[in-house]
Amino acid sequence: MSEPRALVIGEALVDVVVHADRSREEHPGGSPANVALGLGRLGRPVDLLTWLAHDAYGARVKSHLEASGVHLLAGNRSALNTPVAIAHLDEHGQASYEFDLTWDLPTAWEGDTVAPLVLHTGSIAATLRPGGAVVLREVTARRPATTITYDPNARPALMGSPLQAGATVDEFVRVADVIKASDSDLRWLHPRQDPDDVALRWARSGPAIVVVTHGAGGAFAATASGARLHIPAVPVDVVDTVGAGDSFMSGLIDGLWTAGLLGGARRAALRAIDVRTLEAVLTRCVEIAAITVSRAGANPPRLAELGEAGPGTPAG
Repeated sequence: MSEPRALVIGEALVDVVVHADRSREEHPGGSPANVALGLGRLGRPVDLLTWLAHDAYGARVKSHLEASGVHLLAGNRSALNTPVAIAHLDEHGQASYEFDLTWDLPTAWEGDTVAPLVLHTGSIAATLRPGGAVVLREVTARRPATTITYDPNARPALMGSPLQAGATVDEFVRVADVIKASDSDLRWLHPRQDPDDVALRWARSGPAIVVVTHGAGGAFAATASGARLHIPAVPVDVVDTVGAGDSFMSGLIDGLWTAGLLGGARRAALRAIDVRTLEAVLTRCVEIAAITVSRAGANPPRLAELGEAGPGTPAG
């Protein structure tokens, strides 16, 4: 594993999708796991540190991720039951969630002394105890050598009040280099503020790039260097929105990787990213998200489904 790799720390689970007509289907999911899946399908070497059980659901999740090139890190202990999330879809394909899970991490795992190029986390993994405290410790310890990416991916059913969740989110914002959040995440966390204004505030507080996804409204980005830009969405017939933000996040990491802007040694270059490079990266992200919402479940595209040209040339 000497090649540059991504490390994703966070929940992997089974999404039970309940449609408006009450029909049901099951898909492996979990926001961080979906990001790892997206990176694997884009051809990136990626490791996932998660909390699965040795049960039928756990075997299904493991097989699903490994089929897309995700390497699950073996730890010294595991969950008693693989987590389950129930996604209720309305007539427009929008999802609301309820959960049956616990979240923790092993106390030791393979490869924990190797510095990844980028570490991604967020969602339940960053907030639910006891594992959330371990995640924050790992992120903080690895930050000098590693780019940190973060998606709060709010789950109100598990995260308590916006005030309680906001305190934890702020801890991760302080150590993150790149943040992606949905407009609904930020409206829940900061109901009296415009989501783009929250992004602007976060971008002034330390992160290099903060992106807000607005669904059919496209995406807004603010950078530490003062750049502001809006990328329109790709028109598409929506099947459901499960995993759309996660696939966008995978595309964002992949695009910055292609541009040569990941790794602790590239932190200053990332903070100075030019608008043209960021625009190209985000344009590809909305393409990736559009493909994801055009089909059922968290099913991000493979590299062959995208345009041949990458989002940017490596930065000097």
